[in-house]
Amino acid sequence: MSLSGFTAPWWFLLLVAVVALAAFYVVLQRVLRKRTLRFANLSMLEKVAPKRQGWYRHVPVALLMVAFIALTVALAGPTAEQKVPRNRATVMLVIDTSLSMKATDVQPSRLDAAQVAAKSFADGLTPGINLGLISFAGSATVLVAPTTDRVAVTQSIDGLKLAQSTATGDAIVAALAAIDSFGKVVGGADGPPPARVVLMTDGKETVGTRDAFDAAEDAKKAGVPISTISFGTEEGVVEIEGRRQEVPVDDDSMKEIAKLSGGEFFKAASAEELRRVYDTLGEQIGYEKKQADASRPWVALGTVLGMIAVAGALLFGQRLP
Repeated sequence: MSLSGFTAPWWFLLLVAVVALAAFYVVLQRVLRKRTLRFANLSMLEKVAPKRQGWYRHVPVALLMVAFIALTVALAGPTAEQKVPRNRATVMLVIDTSLSMKATDVQPSRLDAAQVAAKSFADGLTPGINLGLISFAGSATVLVAPTTDRVAVTQSIDGLKLAQSTATGDAIVAALAAIDSFGKVVGGADGPPPARVVLMTDGKETVGTRDAFDAAEDAKKAGVPISTISFGTEEGVVEIEGRRQEVPVDDDSMKEIAKLSGGEFFKAASAEELRRVYDTLGEQIGYEKKQADASRPWVALGTVLGMIAVAGALLFGQRLP
């Protein structure tokens, strides 16, 4: 129940009337008692006007005064910081599909675990988010342009295929281009919607026409932070063309990309950790904190107390307060 950020504080002037009513009630009780003392038969006085009137007879009025105070607070329009779903934003989910993603240090494999977590992330995003998908290995491919159609994204995630090399920089460039194109279409008077890139990879950049760090700086200039997820362990091994190759994760590069772009770095060494990372990102991306109306609890309190006051008055005095 918030007591800050009032949108119409001048309604608090009604508290003067509430105080006046309370004072009038106190004065009225004293006047009635004096009248009783003046005209009542002294032998019957104790029965007619006992010295100590039951305190519970005043409870309904006290509750009614508190109800008025609560309703006045509600009229003043208190606000509170609340988590509300975003109604416009663009997210490009960029997933590494290089051959290192078939490593089984994360069961059943890095790619399989990534597909499960990415689909859960897509399904859990709030409806107002436009989600796109890019896969990258030796080159980057926009599989789904930003859309609110989650089915298209999850189906494309299921269809991810492995290929050679890792062009991280090209993937970031492709994501920025997709965001820019979509923003120009839906921007309108409010400008393009806020955007973010979620980059999940397990290895170091090996090829590409654009350096990943330079692309991250481009993202910073465009106001598009990159949330990087370094997925896998140091013990990752794959077999390529009959040769056993070590494929450790490259945390340092992912940290630098996140730093240069103004985003965040996440480490996921298991399928469960990856799921938690995506859950965290879903909360960050899908919701925002805003000052929202917080008057409902005060309205409810005032209404309930008013009803209790009326019921108490009828019970104890057979009349309304």
